[in-house]
Amino acid sequence: MSMGAYDDDEHERREKKNATVDTDFDDDRSEYHGKLEFDSGESAEALLDQFRRIKSS
Repeated sequence: MSMGAYDDDEHERREKKNATVDTDFDDDRSEYHGKLEFDSGESAEALLDQFRRIKSS
């Protein structure tokens, strides 16, 4: 077979491979049980002032 010649068997093999869906992976979401805290160290008013300065620039 010459380079670039059409191969029916290869085409069918690729079609079968692409037509299958892999469902072996775990698609369940992880559940988190615990507590999350975030402290930026600044008050809400200080953050709003910073936002206003950035927005006006």
